[in-house]
Amino acid sequence: MGGGTAFLEHPISDDILQLLFEVSNSSNLEKSLEILIQNAKSDSGRLELASKKILPAVLNIVHSLTHASHHHQRNHILSLSFKLLRNLCAGEAANQDSFLELNGVAVVCSVLRSEAASSGPDHGLVRWGLQVLANVSLAGKQHQCAVWEELCLDGFVSLARLGTKETCDPLCMVIYTCCDGNPEWFKRLSSEDGRLVMAEIVRTASSASFGEDWLKLLLSRICLEESQLPVLFSKLQFADVPKVELTFLLRILSEILNERLKDVTVSKDVALFVFGIFKKSIGVLEHATRGKSGLPSGFVGVDVLGYSLTILRDVCAQDGVRGNTEDSNDVVDVLLSYGLIVLLLCLLGALEPPAIIRKGLKRCEKEDGASCSIKPCPYKGFRRDIVALIGNCVYRRKHAQDEIRHRNGILLLLQQCVTDEDNPFLREWGIWSVRNMLEGNNENQKVVAELEIQGSADVPEITSLGLRVEVDQRTRRAKLVNIP
Repeated sequence: MGGGTAFLEHPISDDILQLLFEVSNSSNLEKSLEILIQNAKSDSGRLELASKKILPAVLNIVHSLTHASHHHQRNHILSLSFKLLRNLCAGEAANQDSFLELNGVAVVCSVLRSEAASSGPDHGLVRWGLQVLANVSLAGKQHQCAVWEELCLDGFVSLARLGTKETCDPLCMVIYTCCDGNPEWFKRLSSEDGRLVMAEIVRTASSASFGEDWLKLLLSRICLEESQLPVLFSKLQFADVPKVELTFLLRILSEILNERLKDVTVSKDVALFVFGIFKKSIGVLEHATRGKSGLPSGFVGVDVLGYSLTILRDVCAQDGVRGNTEDSNDVVDVLLSYGLIVLLLCLLGALEPPAIIRKGLKRCEKEDGASCSIKPCPYKGFRRDIVALIGNCVYRRKHAQDEIRHRNGILLLLQQCVTDEDNPFLREWGIWSVRNMLEGNNENQKVVAELEIQGSADVPEITSLGLRVEVDQRTRRAKLVNIP
């Protein structure tokens, strides 16, 4: 028998070896597998190899190696076999169906379980095995059910506990692919037993990072689209997951929402839950120092505050990018009814003014919304994110615009239309917010027009809006006019 397989207790049959050698035009098993891996990278190659029954032969090899001792050569041949199976099942229905009919799911999962239970698992081998299952799962519900039933949920937990990026990425792909065709399984992952899977995945990704988008797709679907964030978050807390990992979860959700603003709809329950996290995290400002970087800041409490704020910012921006849809309006109005605007104005007023304003103001005039408080921004961009959230809230919402005026917040917002080194793009977001506050609101426009230039503050920043203030020489009151 050729090919260097003498170490096997259950040798590979000569017929199988002969088939591989003939198709690959090679006389060595390892070389033969390497050649076939390359051939199976194309559609035509996969189709040709399917006609020659290569997949059953490779599965037979894997089965023969399953109970072999953890010999280096054994793992090398298994790795090559998994890579070949992965390529063979990449969109080729004949191979995917053959894999299922020959109980390939159980064969591959047997190897994965063995590695997960090993004191020194081969992470590369696990990665390629999971990639095989992922490609098979893409074939449809029957294939997804076979994989899910074989690994759910203990198998997923043991594989997640391997704790490496190279295994976490394909594991997320397998889980997402299976659940994508069976939505009820997403809720299973947020249930009492399923939380362990997600807890281990979040733990691994927060410590070892991740390199592919499958984790984001999985968390987006579970936490946002299925509105399971409150359940999963509480389950993670119950599972004694360190706060740094909960912060990581908020960070990823913030990134997802920012990247997929037009695609992901956030429910009222999720929005209010994040608002609750934001309110609870405000206490960190009592002892915060001026941040030296943006998010992540390196401080868990500050990061929870910042990521919950950016999630709210993007939740309230969704109607702007979608054209004021009823659902997004509904969510924002619910947040407003819980006092979001009031809280944001209080936070903004409690911060020390931007440097340029601090230098220009001769005195603090609290009745106009200014503040001489010395609370600094805990991370670079904190003020900008508050201003952006306010601007999104008042976008084409007269009741929100009116609340800014009723809370003496107009001057406070005008003071944000400046450049600030601690808050990149503050000026742009300030201009956006002031424009939204004034749009279609005669009362707010009148307040701005009546600001006395030499009184409460100079407001040259409104020129950025294409407006200027003219002083009535008789009344000494100002009015807002368009710049010619």
